Amino acid sequence: MSEASENPQLLQPSVLDPCCGSRMMWFDRQNPNVIFGDQRHEVITVTDRSHGKADGTRTLRIEPDVMLDFRDLPFPDGAFKLVAFDPPHLERAGPKSWLAAKYGKLSDNWREDLRLGFAECFRVLEPHGVLVFKWNETHVKLKEVLALTPEQPLFGQVSGRGGLTHWLVFMKPGRTQEAK
Repeated sequence: MSEASENPQLLQPSVLDPCCGSRMMWFDRQNPNVIFGDQRHEVITVTDRSHGKADGTRTLRIEPDVMLDFRDLPFPDGAFKLVAFDPPHLERAGPKSWLAAKYGKLSDNWREDLRLGFAECFRVLEPHGVLVFKWNETHVKLKEVLALTPEQPLFGQVSGRGGLTHWLVFMKPGRTQEAK
């Protein structure tokens, strides 16, 4: 038995979430197989009496394992088997917007940001690695976003209120016979 199989802490995480935010989509928000990354680290508390808390507040915790920029990932080529890419999707939101805090806000240069983000996510995937992409098209249509990557999704699913959230699955091309 190898040292890594005897000690799970020595195993390299095989999943990357480069825009983890508050880890909303994760069943296990402390999954040791995942590197949770984000460009911000903050705890935000807002008044919100709708959630029944006695003090009338709601708290959002953005606490990544690694501070990073999804446009320039600090990992080697082919480092991950799976990347979960859920970048900011709001174009318009106020400076104190709960939705902007929760989901992130696109920069004025969002097309280039997402183009670079896709390229980086595919770069850090191993051959035949899987990219799960989540996008809400409230402000920007999915068609505009997909035009920013040459890769094509294998399949997807629409969800959410109003059918505006899209989950897409991509697979990084593998090595060709000639490259072997």
